[in-house]
Parts: sequence; structure tokens; C-alpha cells
Amino acid sequence: MLQIEQLKKSFEGYQAIANANLSVPQGEVVAVIGPNGAGKSTLFNLITGHLTADSGSIRFQETDITQFTPHQICHHGIGRSFQLINIFSSLTVFENIQTAVLAKHRLDRKLFKPAKKLLKEETLEVLNSFGLVRYKDHLCSSLSYGDQKVLEIAIALGSKPKLLLLDEPTAGMSPDETNRIVQLIKRLSKDEGLTILLTEHDTDLVFDVAQKIMVLHQGETIAQGLPEDIRSDKSVQKAYLGEAEVC
Repeated sequence: MLQIEQLKKSFEGYQAIANANLSVPQGEVVAVIGPNGAGKSTLFNLITGHLTADSGSIRFQETDITQFTPHQICHHGIGRSFQLINIFSSLTVFENIQTAVLAKHRLDRKLFKPAKKLLKEETLEVLNSFGLVRYKDHLCSSLSYGDQKVLEIAIALGSKPKLLLLDEPTAGMSPDETNRIVQLIKRLSKDEGLTILLTEHDTDLVFDVAQKIMVLHQGETIAQGLPEDIRSDKSVQKAYLGEAEVC
């Protein structure tokens, strides 16, 4: 579904992405791991058009999206959540989801009223799916941190993406909140067949949910494969864990 080849990006002489290569098969959960500063968030920003690559290619379902803008990439079927929560805190939970549903339909202003019932139904469907319907009239700022993270993922899915990118989805969460996100990822993958690309520091979580793992070190892909292969890879142990075995 997603194919990245020889991707590079530098900032004022600093090579943030040196040679990234990544393959994401349809219907799988793929994780990108690496130490702090490895370039994971930069890679996600390149995939979603928030940054433009210096060279290399990003292909999504056989279409070259390397130079696409964020809204073009969204309309092609890629959604994402951010490491820092990115929601409209002054709007209600319902209004946040509805913005994503509206973006999916790209409705002309003249067509909004006739489609209002459909938009409401789709918005409520998303809210029900994520267990957020009881908060639909609440301001987002009143939600717990965990519920805000779930809401952000729900917003990303409101546009019905084919590929979902999750940037540190459990950052700052309690064990219970983390388990909630893990179960959500598994449900989206197994029950709904969604393709997911995530980056995460919690290696236990990564080995629990991912079918394939790519390891990024100093902006370069040093390994990609099945979890058991990554676990025993000596170059990964040396670069990512200082000779310690991945557990």
C-alpha cells in the first residue's frame, strides 16, 4: 500500500532523514522504531506532506505522493494522529468528528443542508464506534487525556482513510489508558481491516501489535522485517539498545 524508497530530508545541513526505505503491506500494522532523534516524526511529516522530501519517493497505492500537499494526501486516503494532541479544544466532541466527516465529503456550501442528516448519522456512527457518544456535547477541553487521544484517532478516521498513521499514540498515558489504545489498534486492524503505520517508544506494545517493524537510526533504515527477526538482529541491538537484546 505504501512504498518509500531512498527518502532524504535535511535542515540547514543536518540530515534528519538520510536514507529511509519502508514497505507497508495492505491490511497490516507496521511499526517504525528507533532512539530519540532517529527521524521518526520527520518521516511521518514527509509521508503526510507537512514536510517536502529533498529526494527519494513516496508511493501510495501506486501513486507518487512525494510532492503532494497535506490536503491532497488526506483526500487520497491517508489519515494521521500527532504526537502532541491536535484537536479543536474549544469545539464539542461532536463538532470535532463532524469536521473530519465534512472534509471527506468535500461538500459545497449549497449542498450542506440537504446532506445534514447524512453528516449527523456518519458523525454519530464514528462516536459510537469509539465509545465517545456520551461525550458528544462536551467541550474537548473537558475530556481526560486518554479520551482526548482516542478522540484524535477518531477524528483521523472520520475521513475514512485507507492508511492510518499514529505518531506515539500512547505517549504520556497511564497503563490502563495504554491498554485501551492497544485494544483499539487491534480492533481497527483485525475487525475493520485498516492498514496502520505507527511509531512508538514502548517496545512491548510494538511487538504486541505489529506484523512488521522498521528500525530507523540516524535517519536511515537499518532493518525491516518480522518482529522475531528484528528482535534478534545484531545491528538493531547495537544501534537501538546498546548491545542489549530486544525483549
